[in-house]
Amino acid sequence: MTERPRLIIGVALALSAVVLLAFLGYAMSSSTVPWSASGVPVEASATPVVSMSPTRPGVAAALRKTVTVPRSGSGKFVVARGTSAAAGAGILHRYQVAVEVGAQLDEADFAAAVEQTMADPRGWTARGRWRFQRVGPGQPHDFVVKLATPATVDRICGAAGIRTSGEVSCRAGADVVINLRRWLLAIPAYANTQRDYQHLVVNHEVGHFLGFGHVGCPGKGRPAPAMMPQYFGLDGCTPNAWPFP
Repeated sequence: MTERPRLIIGVALALSAVVLLAFLGYAMSSSTVPWSASGVPVEASATPVVSMSPTRPGVAAALRKTVTVPRSGSGKFVVARGTSAAAGAGILHRYQVAVEVGAQLDEADFAAAVEQTMADPRGWTARGRWRFQRVGPGQPHDFVVKLATPATVDRICGAAGIRTSGEVSCRAGADVVINLRRWLLAIPAYANTQRDYQHLVVNHEVGHFLGFGHVGCPGKGRPAPAMMPQYFGLDGCTPNAWPFP
């Protein structure tokens, strides 16, 4: 082989190497898959979970690395056992509390959290129009507070014509459906006070059961109404979980 063909082949190989390196650099920089320093793709983790209890600033971020939120469950629910005392005055609404199998959260713990919200004097019992009592499996009831994985929320709410996109909760008929993702991770305005958001989402969806629709922010710096869809922003209001704070 003469020197000229060898030169041409060498240049072609060098150009090929440059093109290949450029392509790999682009793929690594633009891909949604994270890459390690060595150039090996790192498996993306599932959405993280945080504690049910209130947390201090900075703690929530650390807790989010510990567990994962299941995207879907079995679609079947376990109703919490036991009956609570009736809270409030006025028309009695009996309710059950249920957790989806596969949500990895104990139904008794969820029931205790919901009971606390429903009995709080800042909640729907405040004006003496309603009282609420939790009942167990097989008992007559008016609605069910369900904690469900995002996929199951989408299915239940979608059947009622409500789009939840794996993120928000809804009221669908007699079902008050709470999204597990939001129950555990809250929203930015409640990032370090998850328990306050848990109060809010129960109050908000039960409010729909009682016949209330969405409202807007009443004024900059004022508490956001419980029936304001705070997930989509506060519009100048301050965070508030209660119908009658």
